[in-house]
Amino acid sequence: MPQFNRRDFVFTSSGAAFGNMAVSGLASADDDDSHTLDFSHSGLVTGQPKPLKHTSIPGFLSAKQIAPHHTAHYGGALRGYSAADAKVEASIKSGQTLDGAAYGALKRTISSKGNSVLLHEMYFDGLAPKAPDPAADVRAAIDRRFGSVEKWALDFVASAKSAAGWAMLVKHPVNGKLYNVVSDQHSMGVIWMAIPLVVIDTYEHAFYIDYQNRKSDYVEKFIDHVDWLEVNARFRTHA
Repeated sequence: MPQFNRRDFVFTSSGAAFGNMAVSGLASADDDDSHTLDFSHSGLVTGQPKPLKHTSIPGFLSAKQIAPHHTAHYGGALRGYSAADAKVEASIKSGQTLDGAAYGALKRTISSKGNSVLLHEMYFDGLAPKAPDPAADVRAAIDRRFGSVEKWALDFVASAKSAAGWAMLVKHPVNGKLYNVVSDQHSMGVIWMAIPLVVIDTYEHAFYIDYQNRKSDYVEKFIDHVDWLEVNARFRTHA
């Protein structure tokens, strides 16, 4: 994959994240169809944070950067989701109605925190010490939509630099198209049913220890650490 060092990009994508409460995936070997996405370890299933695949990514993210991101931000989102979901479930089962404002706040928390959990899982699962090559079917889909992987990367980096929260490469099942999209909050700008393939967290907590205010450096280096084996598994599962 190419390096992107202090280049100017034209932002050509718009929109935002994926369908509400989409599911996260695990890695798959490039040409091994026996590996499929397994959702059983998601925090939404177990109630516990999903363990990291990599506690550090040399040359990209240190353990000091990843650890609080995983524990405080991902873990905090999971705790917030679990608490809100438990309150709503208890209210429904007991028949004790909550007042409208409290009920609406809990519903919004479930959506926002639940999406945060899944996006963080897809972000952490999608990192690699060194990016492998995309599988032939993923590369072909990117070539059809963007012209080449390199041209996709230019637009993805531009999207990520513009994003206050998240940028993603997603596949939409209605028209089969790929989109680079941005979301400035976990539950805003949804493209319903879209499946995230590549996910980058662009909130400051994702990079500030290692990069301070140099968001561009973080985004540009990310491209060299995309786990395309993970992307391939997500793409094939929803082909």
